[in-house]
Amino acid sequence: MVIPKFNVLGVMVSAMNLSVATAAVLAAVRERRKGYVCVTGAHGIIEAQDSAEFRAILNGAFLNTTDGMPLVWLARRYVGGDLGRVYGPDLMLAVLAATATLPVTHFLYGGADGVAEQLKAALLQKFPSARIAGTYCPPFRPLTVTEADELAATVSAAKPDIIWVGLSTPKQERFMAEYLPRLDTTLMFGVGAAFDFHAGRVSQAPRWMQRGGLEWFYRLCAEPGRLWRRYLLNNPRFLYKIALQLSGIKKYPVAA
Repeated sequence: MVIPKFNVLGVMVSAMNLSVATAAVLAAVRERRKGYVCVTGAHGIIEAQDSAEFRAILNGAFLNTTDGMPLVWLARRYVGGDLGRVYGPDLMLAVLAATATLPVTHFLYGGADGVAEQLKAALLQKFPSARIAGTYCPPFRPLTVTEADELAATVSAAKPDIIWVGLSTPKQERFMAEYLPRLDTTLMFGVGAAFDFHAGRVSQAPRWMQRGGLEWFYRLCAEPGRLWRRYLLNNPRFLYKIALQLSGIKKYPVAA
């Protein structure tokens, strides 16, 4: 399956929809093709403007999905076709649903203390046949050598096909790029707030706000102290840079 990509400020983003993304994931698991999946919005694109290392991580992803509506609109402009939002929380549910009756195992890494276990319970209530082989709640700092060895041993014992990572951007992407070669798994997904959403700790924006590109406003109102910098500083910067790209003042190869 060849999924076209388009260039957003130097970041190659996968142009697809949720069903295509799910099919690609199932094929990779079936063929045991190791990789990591980034769900990318304006925040990730702007982080990549300030770090060539982070930009390389995004560009090295198996899939780099259109997590935000602005990227969906750009995908439709540059690539066209039946394209849609591949939003982290939706992708997580779609993959769990598609693998619930298959011999595919999952592992949950991330969240505050107790969140991964709450998420496991919530997912098993929704998908009773899903195979969730384990959880791990990391500290809010890089793992020590001992902790990294402990994680590797835990994952080796569980042997999950998929590890879901619930940190924040850019932490989760850096974690996946560093640890994928060290862990006995096939795919890793960085889905951020999906852990809190599906565990019932944080409410999601209504669908109409999501479809209209207003989820950022809902989340800013819900968590202003944590998210004001991300949205009030990064969003205008993203819009300015995208305007330069669309005008042709700043040139990037369009698609690959």
